Amino acid sequence: MINKPNMSSETTSKEEANNAELLSLIRKFQFTRVLDSNPQTKVISLLGIIDDKEAIITAEKTHFTFDENIRRPSQDGTSTPVFYQCENEYSCVNGIEELKEITSNDIYHWGLSVMKQNIKYNPTAKINLIWPATEVHIRKYEQQNFHLIRETPEIYTRVVEPYVNEMSNNKRLKWVDNILYEGAEADRIVFKDYQEDNKRDSFVVLPDMKWDGINIDALYLVAIVYRDDIKSLRDLRPNDQEWLINIYNKIKSVIPGCYNYAVHPDELRVFIHYQPSYYHFHIHIVNVKHAGLGNGIAAGKAILIDDAIELLNYLGPKGFMNKTLTYVIGENHDLWKRGLEREVEKQLKEDGIPKVPKLVNGFSMENQ
Repeated sequence: MINKPNMSSETTSKEEANNAELLSLIRKFQFTRVLDSNPQTKVISLLGIIDDKEAIITAEKTHFTFDENIRRPSQDGTSTPVFYQCENEYSCVNGIEELKEITSNDIYHWGLSVMKQNIKYNPTAKINLIWPATEVHIRKYEQQNFHLIRETPEIYTRVVEPYVNEMSNNKRLKWVDNILYEGAEADRIVFKDYQEDNKRDSFVVLPDMKWDGINIDALYLVAIVYRDDIKSLRDLRPNDQEWLINIYNKIKSVIPGCYNYAVHPDELRVFIHYQPSYYHFHIHIVNVKHAGLGNGIAAGKAILIDDAIELLNYLGPKGFMNKTLTYVIGENHDLWKRGLEREVEKQLKEDGIPKVPKLVNGFSMENQ
């Protein structure tokens, strides 16, 4: 069932109330420090205080909306794309309100500009707020060093699985249950396949926080399953292969139609994260044109669902519990401090890789 939001006055009033609430919270934000600033993804993450509780605000510069499929409500209440041409008043050409040249050389010219902005058609930035923010959130968004770890089945059982079980409690995943069972974010749902008598095959698709909901080239959705016996890639078994194939085929069949085929089935990058950011099985759905995802689509983080399905043919009855998984882990991740740091040191020693010297070209490497 594809969700078709009813653009009634009641819905409009609810949106206005939500907007006012978010603005009120952000106005209370008292800046503490910058957690991270990424010039490639154009994202900055700030730590601060709201009503004596820690909060995180991330701001991401939005993409230009010229020659893009922009979703906005139509008269019948459905969400349909509107195609903007370069002649639109908010385009990167006609939207220039102020221009300052940096320099020029022969046929090349560089400059800075102020663009015409509009909250509906050309917003300046996408804002995310996490409040109250936990220490886990702060470490996730804070700049950190990363390392490769070979997670053997034995390391998973000894180090990782206790952490997964701890992070899978109802309190930490309350927001997931709110989406699945309590109607939270119902107005954002793109597709919902739910059968009361067959929750095993049920799932819901909605926009990820990383998507601004405007630029179709940056389309980023997430499918959350109703099954609660699969926490991550590790829990997939050969008998889950058909289940995974059915979900994958439904995603490729339905999602393009939700956006009037502005994106085609073979233009969807569908993958699973390991380690995931939360331990309730979910699937990422991203436009292949979207390159600004950093580590989110990199080797050592993303596993294409096609590859996961194929590997289940060869891993034996325990599936991914039998496989050594190599992935990237940040030093701020709890797993790094709970044992993966020692495992990396041990693996490098066993592989005969020499330790990094304390001094390189006269500079200390101890904190690098």
